[in-house]
Amino acid sequence: MNQIIKTAACAALLFSAPLMYGQEQDSVGVNQPKIATKGIEATTQISDSSTSKMVDLKIPKKTIDGNAVSLGSAGDKGFLLKDMEEARNYDSLWLKELHQSAQLFSEMLLEVQNPDAEEITMVDLPTDTLKARLAVLNEKTPFNISYNSSLESVIKSFLTRKKDLMQRMLTASQFYFPLFEQELDNQDIPLEIKYLAIVESALNPRARSRVGAKGLWQFMYGTGKMYGLKVSSYVDERHDPILATKAASKYLSKLHDIFDDWDLALAAYNSGPGNVNKAIRRSGGYKNYWNIRRNLPRETAGYLPAFLATMYIFEYAEEHGLQYKKAERPYFETDTVHVKNLITFDQISKLVDISVEELEMLNPAYKLNIIPKVKGKNYALRLPVTKIGKFVSNEEAIYAFAKKELDSLEKPLPQFVETKNQIRYKVRSGDYLGRIAERYGVGVSQIKRWNGLRSNNLRVGQRLTIFPRKPYAPKKTVAQTKTSKSASGALAAGSKVHTVQEGDSLWTISRKYPGVSIENLREWNGLSGNNLKPGTKLKLCDCSS
Repeated sequence: MNQIIKTAACAALLFSAPLMYGQEQDSVGVNQPKIATKGIEATTQISDSSTSKMVDLKIPKKTIDGNAVSLGSAGDKGFLLKDMEEARNYDSLWLKELHQSAQLFSEMLLEVQNPDAEEITMVDLPTDTLKARLAVLNEKTPFNISYNSSLESVIKSFLTRKKDLMQRMLTASQFYFPLFEQELDNQDIPLEIKYLAIVESALNPRARSRVGAKGLWQFMYGTGKMYGLKVSSYVDERHDPILATKAASKYLSKLHDIFDDWDLALAAYNSGPGNVNKAIRRSGGYKNYWNIRRNLPRETAGYLPAFLATMYIFEYAEEHGLQYKKAERPYFETDTVHVKNLITFDQISKLVDISVEELEMLNPAYKLNIIPKVKGKNYALRLPVTKIGKFVSNEEAIYAFAKKELDSLEKPLPQFVETKNQIRYKVRSGDYLGRIAERYGVGVSQIKRWNGLRSNNLRVGQRLTIFPRKPYAPKKTVAQTKTSKSASGALAAGSKVHTVQEGDSLWTISRKYPGVSIENLREWNGLSGNNLKPGTKLKLCDCSS
């Protein structure tokens, strides 16, 4: 591996421990140009790119040790924030490479799920040479690496049919491996575990499997929650590279404590400890992975061979002539700042002069490209170190602009959903998703997502989980009495009885007669259910009064 990727010293800063700029005033540089407007409200001009007009926002200046900082204008070109550092030279090659690599997740997944589909194609790798190299790897790692024909088949398949995928992984790994190695070392986990993220997600922090596993380390919701990864409407920490790597290290350490074998720990990581235990029983008590492999789920049977093949290819990439793009900077030197108010990636992009794509790459845990403001929670924004200064020096002006822009939207952004506010709603006759959504101030799509609904069909008595955005107070009896009287008045001059026809329901009947509700029909006719027989006569008023 040392011959493959020579990591520059700045790699240690990859997703470095947050310094949390912006928490204290003395953390902000004071080499700003002197502006003689201390304590005076200033008018900041911000260009509107859609109209090429200048928009005046009354934003109070922030004064730090006598130096005023503010949002400045870049004319029709956009926004210009004054800061102490020179504009950085951003090389978009690496950003592009990461986005391209993100598409390889499904390709790697197919390799793992079809362990018997590989064909040994002609490749310059004699079996004796492979055996010797695997023996060398076995001496350097706690994994049980020994030659067998299945592993040879996978390695040769990767070197032929998946050579491009492996070359792309060699490039992308330069961005993530320094982070992985640091966290694995903190947990006393074998550093070779870093190759597992390639098998799991093809180094795509936003990868999602068909069963709902997410992130670089493919955590399911329940397992992620067990290891401290929180999920909300706005944030999914399974996508956060630092938090997910910490959680994966803890989980793998626990699995190793159970099986005392790293091969079995990896198998359990993929299919669960229960399936590994069943495979051990069905094999007659064997505990070597290769001896229980045929008793494991199909995907897990291809899991460890894919991991070992990836390790081999990374260690012997030069010998096989694999090409990759070398990063002079293994990743962006980054730092974080605690966000104090709700702000969107689009706003940060405009104000700090950074692309939305780069923000998504550095902050993959934010599901809607929105950083929320929630009482009792701290959310961090990760930026290149050369952009942190701009954000911190102009925080007050940035938040003021963001708030003014969000307040002007025709439709406000959805509020953060807290689980404690949820209610359980029981579907009644005549209910439909649109009516329920309107009652609680939410969207139909939200109700469907919260309850895993594939269609708009509901059944009476069904329970729905809803996170209401406005309180709902049911109508009082007095109101129902008024409705009854108005209904009687509306029908006084006409028919007071409806004869049930084929296909009639309480809801369709109530729609035919203004002022008559389903509850009215039940009360006036002593109905408890929804079944109606053709020919039945229903009262359409409180005729006894």
